[in-house]
Amino acid sequence: MRIITLNANGIRAAARKGFFDWLAEQDADVVCIQETKAQEHQLTDPVFRPDGYHCFYHDAQKKGYSGTALYCRHEPDGVHHGIGWEVMDDEGRWLRADFGDLSVISLYLQSGSSKEERQQIKFRAMDYLQPRLRDMANDGRHYLVCGDWNIAHRKIDLKNWRGNQKNSGFLPEEREWMSELFGPVGWVDAFRRVEPGEEHYTWWSNRGRAWDNNTGWRIDYHVVTPAIADRARKVHIYKEQRFSDHAPLIIDYDYEIQSG
Repeated sequence: MRIITLNANGIRAAARKGFFDWLAEQDADVVCIQETKAQEHQLTDPVFRPDGYHCFYHDAQKKGYSGTALYCRHEPDGVHHGIGWEVMDDEGRWLRADFGDLSVISLYLQSGSSKEERQQIKFRAMDYLQPRLRDMANDGRHYLVCGDWNIAHRKIDLKNWRGNQKNSGFLPEEREWMSELFGPVGWVDAFRRVEPGEEHYTWWSNRGRAWDNNTGWRIDYHVVTPAIADRARKVHIYKEQRFSDHAPLIIDYDYEIQSG
């Protein structure tokens, strides 16, 4: 089972940069996309319905903003647009597909970097999500929550950690929240289950020469339940082409999707 996640920073822009040509060669079972920045009715070009996939979009109410998508090789048993909380759902930040006893979710957690008001909304979202994630971890299903979590968990997960300790995405409260998520709440960082090394990043600022110098952050994750984590076999951050300011995160699992 191959699962890919990408914050596209505008799915139409990613298409122009060759994302869908690349995707056609990946043989992915599920593709989780965040920040589509489009309404579904604007995506009339067939490129946004790639061959061989069942495609689902969850748009933000605000045009040109946020939004998530799922491309599924297997037809899901059910698709859920939203989590049932307007703070997430009005911005199209949660999209879930069910396959048998497995659920794959495309998540786009709020960023707090633009202004303090957005940071407070991000904290509200974190407070809302954690008890629900705790319940999910104990409900007997298998889950992959893939996407842009907008938090670098540990010092190893960003290049310039010393200079970012007071910045959104690496605040002590955010990092502690992730530690709880990967501890008592019961979830696993699938990438780290396979790859413990340094300088593996998924996002680079457009300022300065962050990409050229690999001054990046690892803020895109496969956050998974333990039984799925045990089946993670191969991880890859694809950087040979640039479709976005994020890179696709690809993880292969020893798992076969069941649906129907």
